[in-house]
Amino acid sequence: MFSYASEPANATEWYENIKAVEWKSPPPLAVGSRIAFTAQFLGRQLTYTYEVADLLDGERLVMRTAEGPFPMETTYTWVDAGSGTRMTLRNRGEPSGFSKLAAPMMARAMRRANQQDLGRLRRILEVPAPVPR
Repeated sequence: MFSYASEPANATEWYENIKAVEWKSPPPLAVGSRIAFTAQFLGRQLTYTYEVADLLDGERLVMRTAEGPFPMETTYTWVDAGSGTRMTLRNRGEPSGFSKLAAPMMARAMRRANQQDLGRLRRILEVPAPVPR
């Protein structure tokens, strides 16, 4: 799960709102890597560049905006859950301007979108491999 979910190129497959991903530094993912994302959220197109702040293979990925409409941090964690892996996704941000007024609505919409995205990720990863003939 970690290798798929932490690969920026896969984000457009499991994040409904992410429409494009562009590496701003050479892959592979490492602390200091910069990746630009274009998202459609609440009817607006947002472009922001994340910088990887922390990366612990198989356990944690923390990215912070280096450029974008407002400061934001996204943290992914993976833990063994006995019969599988539990992944958590947390976004923290400080909207400004009009976005600050809409922050409570944005937070609810973001939580809902995150839950849907995690569900999509689960469905993608749980698809059984084709049986060879």
